[in-house]
Amino acid sequence: MKNNILITLFAMTLFFGCRVHELSVNQDKQKKVITENINIPIREYSIQSVLWQQHAAEYRALTYQAFYLAQMRLNDIIANKVDLKKPLAIVTDIDETVLNNSPYSGKQVELDEDYNTLRWTEWVKKKKAAVIPGALDFFNYAKSKSIEVFYISNRSINQKNETIDNLQIIGFPFADEAHVLLKDSLSGKQPRRLHVQETHEIVLLLGDNLSDFSDVFEERSTIERNRNVDSLKAFFGKKFIVLPNTIYGDWETKGILEGKHNWTNFQKDSIRHQKIISY
Repeated sequence: MKNNILITLFAMTLFFGCRVHELSVNQDKQKKVITENINIPIREYSIQSVLWQQHAAEYRALTYQAFYLAQMRLNDIIANKVDLKKPLAIVTDIDETVLNNSPYSGKQVELDEDYNTLRWTEWVKKKKAAVIPGALDFFNYAKSKSIEVFYISNRSINQKNETIDNLQIIGFPFADEAHVLLKDSLSGKQPRRLHVQETHEIVLLLGDNLSDFSDVFEERSTIERNRNVDSLKAFFGKKFIVLPNTIYGDWETKGILEGKHNWTNFQKDSIRHQKIISY
């Protein structure tokens, strides 16, 4: 009888012990699910960046500084140029280099949504992107010195008419079919730069993303991007003129988020926190 009682107690201990363990495991799983489904606003992290580009006088100062430096370099190039068989040209990006799309980023914050083609197309069709401070004066100055301007952008080739219209509304020179080169099947800009080089000598490149300058920055990690900047440091301010853009770019998608597009919003938030350098 005593043995039966002991056996029963042992069996009950095993049962309830397993049950408690099972409940604990299930609770942990539920906590994980709940944690991963916390409603973290998708664009909350970008609010400060959008506000800075839309309101900070420092942003305007940096863009004026970039174009003033570009004009100084252009004057040096013109003064010291040797006889060349090809005409001189400047290659520039469009978005966040000559056109300000921060209202689109503001709409993303307002609607709390990531980039999507339909919303971007809606914005482009409005043709309301404003000029980046200093850009219009610089490119008109380049035209006055008989320097051609080519606009190489990863806007879709399907948006070419709207893009040219937007540039023309503001008054940018060379805003035409031959000088606006948008993305067709390849997002890499090197083939389009080489196309320009067939007929022109590219003396300056302007952009807000390192891939606007060289293919050595295409599809690179943060470490590689920084290493390549160090190796090409002599070109920055001399042939490469960089415009500020804290809202988006390869520094985030290819660098911080490691080129992966299937992270959940919770994972993205965690990655951003993990990559902050503290002391």
